[in-house]
Amino acid sequence: MSHADVVVVGSVNADLVVSVARLPQAGETVSGGTFARFGGGKGANQAVAAARAGARVTMIGAVGADDFGDEALRELAAEGVDVSAVARLDGVATGVATIVVDARGENQIAVASGANAALAGDAVASALARLAGGSSPRGAPCGAPSGGASASRGVVLLGHEVPPAAVEAGIRGARAADRLVVLNPAPARELPDDLEGVILTPNADEARALAGEREPEAAARTLAARTGAPVLVTLGQEGALLVDGDAIERLPAPAVDVIDTTGAGDAVNGALAAELAAGRPLRDAARFAMAAAALSTRAAGARDGMPRHDDVVAAL
Repeated sequence: MSHADVVVVGSVNADLVVSVARLPQAGETVSGGTFARFGGGKGANQAVAAARAGARVTMIGAVGADDFGDEALRELAAEGVDVSAVARLDGVATGVATIVVDARGENQIAVASGANAALAGDAVASALARLAGGSSPRGAPCGAPSGGASASRGVVLLGHEVPPAAVEAGIRGARAADRLVVLNPAPARELPDDLEGVILTPNADEARALAGEREPEAAARTLAARTGAPVLVTLGQEGALLVDGDAIERLPAPAVDVIDTTGAGDAVNGALAAELAAGRPLRDAARFAMAAAALSTRAAGARDGMPRHDDVVAAL
């Protein structure tokens, strides 16, 4: 694994999107929509975001041996993502997300996890060991960077749309290779026991659920105390809250004309991982990530609006 690499351990989905004037209430049918199909899955979206931000990206995940899986891998490869570590599983469908988007860009999402739920911890551990090539120190801590400059070490980016065993194996494998670890705990569920040095990137709702605190700042401080590492809480159009040691900072998001917020959180995580892998200071990487997320909302679908590195720099 090169020192500028990002390895994403996460989900790969097909997104089936219906755009309507307004989101339906429970039991309600809203007619007159339009349909589109996109590549999705939070892990795959984050891999694309990191690749467009300039990182060399490898995806570790699982898809079914079906048409959705074939297309998902072709789309990732076309973005420059290495998909050689994505398992093809017989008898299991590729994950699917059905997404309803309204005229304001807000959305409702339902997911059938499919092959993502079958990603085994052993498969993740083996893939990370192959990427590390056995040349990195074993058992090293994954100490997170502070606001100052950080060495370029490579990043392992993890998410909650795969089983806990896969996430835990990813953390162990990253530590064994002396890589930074970023965990996007979405959707919110019980966190792994050992999170020392792991950078968490929840949104405000996830932070509340994970920390048991109502206010984002209190939730971020509680999570940071648990990990001993920075926490970045995303706040949608209000930007983000970065807690790093005793310091706390609000990071604005550039104002844009929003078309679709689907994938904005994935843009944050992929761009953040790419910048950290390139050795950027955490605060600078987080500012870059928030700009990338804002720009990503200007087009429909989770990936179509994800910006290239130079586009983000121009927006800062």
